[in-house]
Amino acid sequence: MNLIGELRWRGLVQDIMPGTEEQLNKEITSAYIGFDPTADSLHIGSLVPILLLVHLQKAGHKPFALVGGATGMVGDPSGKSEERNLLSEEVLKKNQEGVKKQLMQFLDFNPALKNAAEMVNNYDWFKDFTFLDFIRDVGKHITVNYMMSKDSVKKRLEGESGMSFTEFTYQLVQGYDFYWLYKNKNCKLQMGGSDQWGNIVTGTELIRKKTGGEAFAFTCPLITKADGGKFGKTETGNVWLDPIRTTPFQFYQFWLNASDTDAEKWIKIFTFLTHDEINTILENHKTDPGKRILQKKLAEEITIFVHGTDALAEAITTTEKLFANQTAPVENLSIDDLEGMEGIVKINFQKERLSTGIDIVSFLAETNIFPSKGEARKTVQGGGISINRKKVEKIDHILDENMLLHDQYLLVQKGKKNYYLISFN
Repeated sequence: MNLIGELRWRGLVQDIMPGTEEQLNKEITSAYIGFDPTADSLHIGSLVPILLLVHLQKAGHKPFALVGGATGMVGDPSGKSEERNLLSEEVLKKNQEGVKKQLMQFLDFNPALKNAAEMVNNYDWFKDFTFLDFIRDVGKHITVNYMMSKDSVKKRLEGESGMSFTEFTYQLVQGYDFYWLYKNKNCKLQMGGSDQWGNIVTGTELIRKKTGGEAFAFTCPLITKADGGKFGKTETGNVWLDPIRTTPFQFYQFWLNASDTDAEKWIKIFTFLTHDEINTILENHKTDPGKRILQKKLAEEITIFVHGTDALAEAITTTEKLFANQTAPVENLSIDDLEGMEGIVKINFQKERLSTGIDIVSFLAETNIFPSKGEARKTVQGGGISINRKKVEKIDHILDENMLLHDQYLLVQKGKKNYYLISFN
């Protein structure tokens, strides 16, 4: 299998260093990608680098996943317009454990394998590295002119907020990661998003200067949406890989709601379906786009990959209950149907609040469906709220006990796809 050829077909190669494809075709090659532990879960933007490592391992090469315990303390300026807040060691440690646990779902760490995946943490080699040692052993090999030429540095220096020395040194810190892995783990390739190209080639330059050796690199494009919206963002924020932060139902819905243009691109990037399988799906989809064959297959494949077949089954069941027959009376849903909806947000609320009636705006704020009455009022006025599948027309709409399903529930819809089941005790 020609790994680079396969990744090119999937739209996963942007910049590539000369000789990289030849190196991968020549021998089993160790390669790494870094993951910054800025949260205790990765989000779907992290799926692309994860998939690169999975493709690499499937092709017989050895993947390293670097969790940036040290670089997480510094903050990568790439693609950022201003400096991010630095995290405490305690928070970083918690985040590192969460990221490690997720990465172990996707890669094979079985030590019996010749190309078993390995996890490394750059804090292990930086914790005893003094500042004087760093500027002597690393800083002297890379000129300021070279560092200033990087886009991530130039954009920040041209902006209003400028760049701190801490962030300026980031490319040296990441470059040393590559050097350390090259020297200690025979790691010859680094991969990452296209915004990382400058940091990655600094590593290859450091390896050349310090060892005379040759290292390689390639990057993948940053994923975008056809409508200009930010990939991985929804009304409720990031789409996370953690099922507690983003339920499998919400995760499934994100992919199911992709536009045709996005889904055609994403099914190559985010699934392992073959060329022939994808071409067949695309042809079938074009014969009847209304059936959304393409989006359903994309959502199924990626939900199974991240959450498993049981979670997919639950997501599909909930989807059918909520969307299959929007014109059917909501009263047709049994208690089991309502309670069995996995993934929608479930909220308990005091039943006595309904005894004298409560206005819709207060209800939406008190249940935390909205953070404030102002936001709730604005959405109601825009026609964005339905109760038991009936759109709320006025902000002075009053809820009372007569509206409860099975004397206990209200089904609240916010926008097109956000559902809440309110249980009254």
